[in-house]
Amino acid sequence: MKNLKARAKELAHQATDYSRQAVQVSPTDREQSRILMRQAHQASKRCQVLIHEILRQQQV
Repeated sequence: MKNLKARAKELAHQATDYSRQAVQVSPTDREQSRILMRQAHQASKRCQVLIHEILRQQQV
């Protein structure tokens, strides 16, 4: 359970970093910004999956 929580926290941080980077480069490089936002979205989705798994394990 601790590993799942740590990984979820790491993925949330990663998603935030990607999103922040995308906003910074968007005025100069739209393509790179789009790639970074896609990575942020993917990291966020993986984080959500882990959160659901954590909640499922807590209910058992």
